[in-house]
Amino acid sequence: MTTTQRPVAEGLFTWPPGADNPLRLIGSECADCGLVSFPAAPDCVRCASTESKERLLADRGTLWTYTTQDFRPPSPPYDGPVDFEPYAVGYVELPGELLVEARLTEPDPHQLRIGQLMRLTLVPYTVRDDGTEVVTFAFTPADEETP
Repeated sequence: MTTTQRPVAEGLFTWPPGADNPLRLIGSECADCGLVSFPAAPDCVRCASTESKERLLADRGTLWTYTTQDFRPPSPPYDGPVDFEPYAVGYVELPGELLVEARLTEPDPHQLRIGQLMRLTLVPYTVRDDGTEVVTFAFTPADEETP
């Protein structure tokens, strides 16, 4: 049985990822001051310019800081699974670009460390009533899987 997948939101990451379309976050870069933003934004938060261009961000970075989400967030806005499983969330520094807040695939804080190399990946977020699996981006320790 083939599972239909869809991204949690359009324009956050390349979709569908594959050999000709590697998984990358979609950001923007201000044409006037050079600020890189994620998610992509039409206006610059630094200089208020309306001149920005889409930019694919690095798919690897280092763990800047992290914490654990040990309880189900309030609904709304959270619409994830009712059977909540704790997870880690952190900021990953993409070299020369920015910090990205993201879910981490490693839920055990004892297996994470500041400065750890991380790689972009996709993880299940929820399954809709029609069986469609909704996926979101996350970062995984770079040594967890082969590139």
